[in-house]
Amino acid sequence: MNLNNTMPEILFPTNEYSDDVAVIQHDGRTILLVGTAHISQQSADLVKEIIDQEQPDTVCIELDEKRYAALSNPQQWKNLDLKQIIRKKQLSTLLVNLVLASYQKKLGGKLGIQPGTELLTAATAAEAHNIPVELCDRDVRITLRRAWKATSLWKKFYMMATLLASLFDETELDEEKLKELRSKDVLSELMKEIGTALPAAKEALIDERDIFMAEKIKQATGKRIIAVVGAGHMEGIQRVFSEENSSRMEEINTIPPVSKGWKFFGWSIPAAILLSLVAIGFRQGADEAGANALYWILANGIPSAIGAVIAFAHPATILSAFVAAPITSLTPVIGAGYVCAFVQVMTCPPVVKEFEGVANDIVTLRGWWRNKLLRVFLVFMMTGFGSVIGTWVGGYRIISNLFA
Repeated sequence: MNLNNTMPEILFPTNEYSDDVAVIQHDGRTILLVGTAHISQQSADLVKEIIDQEQPDTVCIELDEKRYAALSNPQQWKNLDLKQIIRKKQLSTLLVNLVLASYQKKLGGKLGIQPGTELLTAATAAEAHNIPVELCDRDVRITLRRAWKATSLWKKFYMMATLLASLFDETELDEEKLKELRSKDVLSELMKEIGTALPAAKEALIDERDIFMAEKIKQATGKRIIAVVGAGHMEGIQRVFSEENSSRMEEINTIPPVSKGWKFFGWSIPAAILLSLVAIGFRQGADEAGANALYWILANGIPSAIGAVIAFAHPATILSAFVAAPITSLTPVIGAGYVCAFVQVMTCPPVVKEFEGVANDIVTLRGWWRNKLLRVFLVFMMTGFGSVIGTWVGGYRIISNLFA
């Protein structure tokens, strides 16, 4: 916002193209904000028409570097380093990415167009005219991790259930529904549905991105700029464009650290278990302490190993689940799920066809067990869940025996 000018920006639709285009006059510059549906050929045609006719100084598109690389190079999965993703504890983020991509691809298949075609069309049209392209969306990993951290434990389960349910939805689409989907940014609509039930997640998924994109568009060079964004972001970007939010950019573009309260809670459980075992040893003898320690090992190891068996994990992974769960349950630094996922990747690495078929396999229950990549996620979730069960069962038994 021009601080020397108290007049607000002028926001109005332009009739030259359609109601999907709004014009923003800001600080002596003109921004054409183009709202698109990510699975619409009509949107792709509109974007190309506007860029060809307007010949702007810069084209901004609603992508970050990762998503742009995925669109422009569909084979980029070949460079995916699963072991590195597991080390960085980003399996959950990758899974959500796959779910969202498959959701769009499923709808795109019904509409006969690949998701994100209009964004790639914008970049291609700009390059054809030697127009600079600016990626104006926030890194999707930051968005997902901020949404995840802002959501309570039980709401996290709701979020994952909603996303997974969207994959297995087999509702038939009639012509009227298909027409509606062609005119909507369906991914933003899904995010809005989640945001309605999870206000804290909505702030990260929608509101913060509106601010981030508005500020990035303001930073673009030139007097005439075209910004191509999902239709679901049009209203929000226009609303915040006249605000001065540059000071918030650093804050909303970082992953908030774990609070001291959560750190204390994370360490308090293992500390309570270990101290209880020591206390039992002093009060009831070493044999009783040993029996409780054995119970802890079995209570954690067996459910986690069963989870690995259910996921059809490699025998080495099943063994690692039994061994790792009693240990990882005593530290919040790493979970059994990550250890087991790493072993599964090492012993049964996904091959080319698994990566190529993941978008189709992820929408069927059988596909989760058949696809080696998806099986890694099953191992991660099942062994982690088994370890959680073991922690509460074993912890309850030990604490009860302490006060018996």
